[in-house]
Amino acid sequence: MIKQQLEAINKAVLEKLSAVKDSQQLDEIRVKYLGKKGELTAILKQMGSLSPEERPKIGQLANEVRTSIENKISEKLEQIKALETQKRLESEAIDVTLPGKKSELGYYHPLTKVLREIEEIFVGMGFEIVDGPEVEYDHYNFELLNIPKGHPARDTQDTFYITDNILLRTQTSPVQIRTMEQKKPPIRIISPGRVYRSDAVDATHSPLFHQIEGLVVDKGITMSDLKGTLEIFVKRLYGEDSKVRFRPHHFPFTEPSAETDICCFECGGKGCHLCKGEGWIEILGCGMVHPKVLENCGIDPEVYSGFAFGLGLERIVMRRYNITDLRLLYENDTRFLKQF
Repeated sequence: MIKQQLEAINKAVLEKLSAVKDSQQLDEIRVKYLGKKGELTAILKQMGSLSPEERPKIGQLANEVRTSIENKISEKLEQIKALETQKRLESEAIDVTLPGKKSELGYYHPLTKVLREIEEIFVGMGFEIVDGPEVEYDHYNFELLNIPKGHPARDTQDTFYITDNILLRTQTSPVQIRTMEQKKPPIRIISPGRVYRSDAVDATHSPLFHQIEGLVVDKGITMSDLKGTLEIFVKRLYGEDSKVRFRPHHFPFTEPSAETDICCFECGGKGCHLCKGEGWIEILGCGMVHPKVLENCGIDPEVYSGFAFGLGLERIVMRRYNITDLRLLYENDTRFLKQF
């Protein structure tokens, strides 16, 4: 009886293996017949009912059947693996004659492009690039810059307050203050970065924009050093034929102070729509560092003097590329950005 069952199992396995198409079906057959609860195991448990003479013969036959089934399953597994590999190679085949897919390469945003150019100009003149926090103390953003609480200059630099004494910086001048506190002259730095003011969004205003401010402090620094530095900067940025003029102005943290204009590159100073008929275009503010600001930072104004300047990056970029609406720089429209 057991002998017939073993032969039937061997025959059934051969028939089922011929219909197997994948490794999952093959594993199901292995478990069904050779597993701990499989049919072959169940038959072998009946060996105790056999006579001592039959047990060796049936045991040998059972081992032969198990070995035969295991060998056939292994052979079938190799066949299935070969077929699966062939199918995968066919499905993943690469036609090397097809044209390649072009990779989209990134490129500099116009703000970044011009900023890198400006940084290169000042680094070439010996300036160091210094960064600072955008979330700033009122003490650094206003008070140490000679703008105490209640000063009218605060009205033009209204910003976003986190607490009464912590705010989003309105200028990168606090970086200059921190540098003067931490470093003894000579100092020659520029501090580019994002700044914030509570302005309504329109074609020329944004609550977020970028500034680049510069500072030089040393013995014997004069207004002529400031003018010479800015003239070199303008000529390298706009060309050697650029003309610069300085107009008296007022800033709380510099004295004397000036606005710096360049001759309109559209009309050459005759007056046009770009310069609004004036022939000149304002690009930055500047001046000699106020003695009180030096004192606030622990620098003796009787020994040292310095100059500072600040320019808006967006203004430079808009005039460089003749962009008429500031919002275009922040909308991330690739049709606009690809032009640069």
